Amino acid sequence: MDSGTHLVMGLGLAGLSMVDPVVAANSTVFAAVVAGTVIGSQAPDLDGLLRLKNNATYIKNHRGFSHSIPAALIWTLLITFAIQIVFKGQLPLLHVGGWVMLAVAVHIISDLFNSYGTQAARPFSKRWISWNIIHIFDPVIFVSHLIAILLWVAGVFPPAAMFPVFYALIVCYYAWRTTVHYRLETRLAALDPESADKGEYVLIPTLSLFTWNVVKQLKDGSFVIGDLKNQRVRWLDRARCDDHPAVNQSKNDPAIQSFLYLTSFACAEVKEYSWGYEVRWSDVRYRHRKQYPFVAVLMLDLDYRTIGSYVGWLSDDRLKKRLRMNTY
Repeated sequence: MDSGTHLVMGLGLAGLSMVDPVVAANSTVFAAVVAGTVIGSQAPDLDGLLRLKNNATYIKNHRGFSHSIPAALIWTLLITFAIQIVFKGQLPLLHVGGWVMLAVAVHIISDLFNSYGTQAARPFSKRWISWNIIHIFDPVIFVSHLIAILLWVAGVFPPAAMFPVFYALIVCYYAWRTTVHYRLETRLAALDPESADKGEYVLIPTLSLFTWNVVKQLKDGSFVIGDLKNQRVRWLDRARCDDHPAVNQSKNDPAIQSFLYLTSFACAEVKEYSWGYEVRWSDVRYRHRKQYPFVAVLMLDLDYRTIGSYVGWLSDDRLKKRLRMNTY
């Protein structure tokens, strides 16, 4: 999820903590739990600091170890003991630590429902897990949390009574979205107007509850990209992956390797120039306004030596500017 949603989730869990009699009975303990759930709900995304090194390192490691099982325990211990130091050792560690762990766990689990995915199964597996059920920003989840927090702050409902019901409804919402996703994905072949072209389908959430993006990977490795709305599949674009020596050469570049490590929906396009080649890898899951903004681009001279590279989220205009900066 996005940072704003993780923030309101952390505040919501602080409200839920009022069901704990130890927390509810002591304002100091409650203040510590609020700090713990808010920080815990953000902590796994501190791997964003890897951007300071370079985009390739960030892309390869974001939602990797920081969202794993060992990391969840590490974050919990670090945050709990930091809070204990700030409050001068006067806190019930098990209660504070328990709510911090819940905040960290909710962050990691909620990220599994997005299309970006996480490596939450580490150290048992480095496979990227993405369930493609909830958009990275879900208006229902964000707005409902915001309303619940405002009702709590305004004193309309006591948090110990309101938040258990609220989170029961949130669980029901996740269950509903999961059921809808499963039913629609199993019917994609029947809804496909080009079902003669056999392939594997992936259904991806959008901001709309009733519109989904669809990616079909054909047997030749190319992709067909479209959407699903009102039980109707509409194909909008075809991505034919180029077979060119520059594509194979690009796979040796660290930036391209980082990109390919993250996604199995990458397609390469080669443009030839008088000075060399531009190899653009695009993640076809993220089509926006007829473009694919999640890219890895490598510029090679005629002898396939690297001139410049970029990996990340960019529009075409911004990408050209970045590559010119790297080239000259």
